[in-house]
Amino acid sequence: MPAPKTTGRRALLVTSAALLSLSVTAPAALAAPPPSAGPTAPAGPTATPPARMSTVGGARLGMPGTQVDLAPGVPVLPKDLTARSWIVSDAESGEVLAAHNAHWPLPPASTLKMLFADTVLPRFPKDTRHKVVSSDLKGVGAGSSLVGIKEGSTYSVHDLWLGVFLRSGNDAVHVLSAMNGGVQQTVRDMQDHAEELQAGDTQVVSPDGYDAPGQVSSAYDLTLFARSGLQKKDFRDYCSTVSARFGSGEIRNTNRLLSGDSDVPVYQGIAGVKNGNTTNAGATFTGVAERGGRVLLVTVMNPQKHEHNEVYKETAKLFDWGFQAAGKVSPVGELVPPKSAAPGTAQPGASASAHAGQTEGGGSGGKAAASASAGSGAGGAGIALAVAGGLLVLLGGGAFLVNRRWPLPDLMRRRTRP
Repeated sequence: MPAPKTTGRRALLVTSAALLSLSVTAPAALAAPPPSAGPTAPAGPTATPPARMSTVGGARLGMPGTQVDLAPGVPVLPKDLTARSWIVSDAESGEVLAAHNAHWPLPPASTLKMLFADTVLPRFPKDTRHKVVSSDLKGVGAGSSLVGIKEGSTYSVHDLWLGVFLRSGNDAVHVLSAMNGGVQQTVRDMQDHAEELQAGDTQVVSPDGYDAPGQVSSAYDLTLFARSGLQKKDFRDYCSTVSARFGSGEIRNTNRLLSGDSDVPVYQGIAGVKNGNTTNAGATFTGVAERGGRVLLVTVMNPQKHEHNEVYKETAKLFDWGFQAAGKVSPVGELVPPKSAAPGTAQPGASASAHAGQTEGGGSGGKAAASASAGSGAGGAGIALAVAGGLLVLLGGGAFLVNRRWPLPDLMRRRTRP
């Protein structure tokens, strides 16, 4: 990603960029999978947003309808946007450039898998292997999108996550949930993590996003999940992968802006994130793209124009607008940081520690500092480690508090695997 404009932001990005490698592949056409549906699916959402919605991120984000400041020099919003809810935001600064019913709680479909991955992905090393038993696949909904997990077969955690991100495999989600203590434990973990991310519109019922009574999220919350997940190297890696080997065959990413389709070209600068489609949710999508040193997040929920790949077409229009409007349009709100990283809610050390855990190791940075502190009584080396760890934590906290930004490491963009 081109060098950022601020010195603090540049240092953080250069450090994390050293961990990654880029590879680009040619687009691959892929037909859309059929939406999942179940015989006991709940009734769809109402046709109009609630009169009162959450104001997390700013009062205007709680207002129904389109929120944007079209001052002189700001391009007009694209025509023919039919989605019930959408939001365009700067992934690094957190500025919301424009939104439409941003906090409307709607069925999320498989975009909820972003929260699942952000919650569970750090818990298992990717080379861990698991032999699937029948109970692992219990409760996979009828008509679910599947990657083809077989009972009695053994899979690496790495392959299971490829199944989640590329094929939106509900079977892979259920196997990983079983490893995590079961579906209900995973639902509780996801709900707790949503609360930590200040995603108050979200109610988790099924970890895979399958239609379930009471399961909702919002364009705002889905954007928070994407932004949090993208702090993790493995999350960035998986969501940007176009195709990969799985078992004896190959799987391709069902994100059309990443893999391309007959009526949707690969979007310039696309780097993920996740799509979804169910009977009650309609089509949903959150995407991240980088252009000219700026990283944008766009979430689109349930376009009412029922044309092929409409959710991707409307997302592409909003990306185009966002890249043209960024730096010109006044924000109408912001993406809030996690509770543990929010300025004014924790000491700088605690804030930076939580942020470091979110970034790459799923909490390992904070645990390392705690271990050094606990061992300080053993001698000078322990004290030195504790001081050094504490200093790094404080420096990290200072950078976050001063810049009020949540920097994204260099994105993987489009990747293929052998």
